[in-house]
Amino acid sequence: MAKVLVFIDNPGASLKKSSLELLTLARSLGESAVAVNGDLSDDVAATFAEYGVGTVLHPSVQDLGDFLVAPKAAYLAAAAEAAGAGIVLLDNSPEGKEIAARLGIRLNAGVITDVVAVDPDGTAHKSVLAGSYNTSCKATTAVSVLTLKANNVVPGPAPAPTTPESATVEVPAVANAARITAREQKVASGRPDLTDARIVVAGGRGMDGDFGPVEELADALGAAVGASRAATDAGWISHDAQVGQTGKTVSPQLYISAGISGAIQQKAGMQTSKVIVAVNKDAESPVFEIADFGIIGDVFDVLPQAAAEIKKRKG
Repeated sequence: MAKVLVFIDNPGASLKKSSLELLTLARSLGESAVAVNGDLSDDVAATFAEYGVGTVLHPSVQDLGDFLVAPKAAYLAAAAEAAGAGIVLLDNSPEGKEIAARLGIRLNAGVITDVVAVDPDGTAHKSVLAGSYNTSCKATTAVSVLTLKANNVVPGPAPAPTTPESATVEVPAVANAARITAREQKVASGRPDLTDARIVVAGGRGMDGDFGPVEELADALGAAVGASRAATDAGWISHDAQVGQTGKTVSPQLYISAGISGAIQQKAGMQTSKVIVAVNKDAESPVFEIADFGIIGDVFDVLPQAAAEIKKRKG
């Protein structure tokens, strides 16, 4: 049976849905272990047992969170060797992909990013060229490193819980690594994280500087708020909300595009969404080519009506 290692960085008080997806996928591929960086709460430890994790690995250096990715990659390489892992799974975040690249060099492993599914034999499936094609690929090396896009695996616990073993992995010297000197707490919005959200409402140039209708609809749906590059460059919303080729890649169950033209750069970040609803007053907008449902109309008329109807039905 294949041995699969999952990397979870700073799990906090409870695991994110994307982490649960990684654990579920790992269990489907073989015997799973987890390499954790950061404090491990009792609730997270219980979740590992619930999801069938056999071994939980910890770094010998307890402050890897104070460094950039190089020491994390070194730790994960040592953890993969200690666990005898043939597959290493990480999230598809920018940091996750950078760690994967460094890990590939350390382990002489094949690296596959933007994965949406993995077969039992290790064949990975991914969406490429702005979602225009689906490809299948498999590493020919002894170890393969895969980064998984969120919202592509239905998380679920194991049929029977386990009692994970605990082990410490010696981390190579980190004295010369780049260190984080300051942190600034991001103001909590109360909305889901953009890359993990099941529903995303995104606004673009057509919002003309007013994201109020987008935020109102997002809150009615319990959704995350996204934006096109034009909107973030204009300063209408922070850059961490940007979806697209130069922003974040999302794959929610429902993606609502409001006032976004749907240029290829934007499509690259959202085309793997399960259902796409586009609202735009320009009937010739490229976004309608990929939308499952299209509404030709003014976003300032359509979004408030949709939010009001949703609130009414929710009571």
